[in-house]
Amino acid sequence: MSYEFDSHKPIYLQLVELFSQLIASGAWAAGMRVASVRDLAMTYGVNPNTLQRALSELEREGLMFTERTNGRFITEDQQLIDDVRQQLAQERVGQFIQQMSALGCSKDELIKLIDQKWGEENVTDRNQKS
Repeated sequence: MSYEFDSHKPIYLQLVELFSQLIASGAWAAGMRVASVRDLAMTYGVNPNTLQRALSELEREGLMFTERTNGRFITEDQQLIDDVRQQLAQERVGQFIQQMSALGCSKDELIKLIDQKWGEENVTDRNQKS
């Protein structure tokens, strides 16, 4: 499985964003051992050096750490993970608001649309769990 990347942004930064989202969402759990650079590079269809650069950036940010002979792990600092989740959410909400403002939507219209869509999604989720 390869991942589709945007040609307007460096791939390693897109990987940092993707992996940050996986960590923030809990898909990559705190304390989890991360797959090898080679395996991740194959999974995402990128050069191992590019993937290594992304993982190094995540280490620099504190979201991952390396144990010398055991590999890389996701941080267990839940506050840091929560902060990253909040930051990602704020960025996406900001982008969404800009896009909706460009369409001419007001705040009240957006709130109504979000409430309506949220209700639809929750009904879909409940039906899928049944």
